[in-house]
Amino acid sequence: MSRVGKKPVNIPDKVKAAIENNVIKIEGPKGKLEYAFDSSFKVEIKEGLINVIRPSNARPHLSRHGLIRTLIQNMIIGVVDGYKKELEIHGVGFKAQVQGTKLNIQLGYSHPINYDIPEGITIQAPKATSIVVSGIDKSRVGEIAAEIRHFCIPEPYKGKGIRYKDEHVRHKAGKTVA
Repeated sequence: MSRVGKKPVNIPDKVKAAIENNVIKIEGPKGKLEYAFDSSFKVEIKEGLINVIRPSNARPHLSRHGLIRTLIQNMIIGVVDGYKKELEIHGVGFKAQVQGTKLNIQLGYSHPINYDIPEGITIQAPKATSIVVSGIDKSRVGEIAAEIRHFCIPEPYKGKGIRYKDEHVRHKAGKTVA
């Protein structure tokens, strides 16, 4: 039994939810999101609550029950509060700045990296060594932050690279001369 899937999702006052042809549409103060769920599942909106009902106790239905409920919950949180990921840049001469619709990152390569900011995502560089990725879709925010981090993954000897704000990079000992 999915304990997460059985919990109803609360709809705040400022959020509107509607279901059409296995697509749930959530609209809130920050924007609109849509999610096309599996047609075998039933999603009901009653009295300010969203319930996800699975068709059977078969293994595939059990595994997706909690997932569908959590994705709907994440959509509601996104249109009300939004999501953000913070990245830090470590390394001498490494820096980032936003120039119009591009994020310009200098990471010690022979050329700067110009990353196009996707629509629906906001990227800020409050300091030269920090990047803030924000938006209403949790998965897109995480995906964009992972793409930016992938330009220079933190290395274990000096810790240079782009890392998440709360990420801990384990350091290795360098070579020893005997």
